[in-house]
Amino acid sequence: MTLLQVMADSSADKVKLRTEDDAVIAAELRQRGISFDRWPVLTGIDAETSTSDVLAFYADRIAELNADGRYKHIDVARIHPADDDPEWPAKAEAARTKFLDEHRHAEDEVRFFVAGQGCFYLHLGDEVLATVCTAGDLVSVPAGTLHWFDMGTRPEFMAVRFFEEEDGWIGDFTGDKISGGFPTLDELLTA
Repeated sequence: MTLLQVMADSSADKVKLRTEDDAVIAAELRQRGISFDRWPVLTGIDAETSTSDVLAFYADRIAELNADGRYKHIDVARIHPADDDPEWPAKAEAARTKFLDEHRHAEDEVRFFVAGQGCFYLHLGDEVLATVCTAGDLVSVPAGTLHWFDMGTRPEFMAVRFFEEEDGWIGDFTGDKISGGFPTLDELLTA
């Protein structure tokens, strides 16, 4: 379920908008300078699909998005439950907490969700936009945008990532603990 919940940055209880309508989500994000699109979800891809196969499946879309050659590094990030691994819960929590604090990046953060879900919390002026992305969602968060990312208590997603530079994913953390005052991905999905 793709979802957008817009809240006042002063209080998560001040919900200005909550919608699952893709057109409304795209329009709301666009008016705030965030690109959002939907790509077809292709069958035949699962957690075991190799990175090269995922990139081959979406080669035409990737080529179209990168027609100007801006993105020099395109890869696939993935995390999925490994219930047979006793260290999985600790690994999942470590992966999750890595980007739960507010940060920004020196370049655009462009992600296409092949499978699973994650939530970008965009801190734009006096608003926080919780943007739950699921399979088929493409989002581009402009460089310098304050945000955090939650992959939930049981992380599971696969996303194509687009970078201009090899270290484009490195976060510049603000030290602001604003993220602690907003609903988690799990809470958003059960509201």
